[in-house]
Amino acid sequence: MTSFEEAGTEETVTCLHMTFYHPCQQDKMMFRCLNFRKREQVRADEMAKFGRDSNVCRYKLMDTRVSRIQFSLQFYRKLNSSEVCFEIKNMSKKTKLIVNQTELGYLNKTDLPWKCIICFGDYQILAEIQEGESMDYFETHLHLAEVPILQESCLPSLQPIPENGIPSSWFPSQGKSPIEIDENESC
Repeated sequence: MTSFEEAGTEETVTCLHMTFYHPCQQDKMMFRCLNFRKREQVRADEMAKFGRDSNVCRYKLMDTRVSRIQFSLQFYRKLNSSEVCFEIKNMSKKTKLIVNQTELGYLNKTDLPWKCIICFGDYQILAEIQEGESMDYFETHLHLAEVPILQESCLPSLQPIPENGIPSSWFPSQGKSPIEIDENESC
């Protein structure tokens, strides 16, 4: 047998692509500690934490309005299945985390859909899972968006999307009634 025939089967790796947007990124550089250049490996038994505490968080956001630990992602395999998933958990006592149309309070968690938008404060993160086979680790690949994700996304929706491109269900209405705006007026 040749060395090619004896070589182990190459295993594909699950990759979590995350595209970050904040309206003040150009001025405040809150993403300056994130590595946008290459994929990073994360062990399957590690929890990927996002926030401003550099001693605890693997992914640091340089913004005093972000919690020490804003949210965490846990890689896991479904029971009696080979399907791998991510669970997202809100770790902030002050800020709600919105995953598509689901609002998570402190310590609430949910499965991360294959494609979704994560929002907190002015932050928008498009998360897309690229499926793989490895059970030992996963990869993250971070991207930076130049324009708001909510306006450019093509996520499937069961509700009609208003002209401004932002479904009202993504944000709590806080008792406000809709306001009609002429299409020639700016918001």
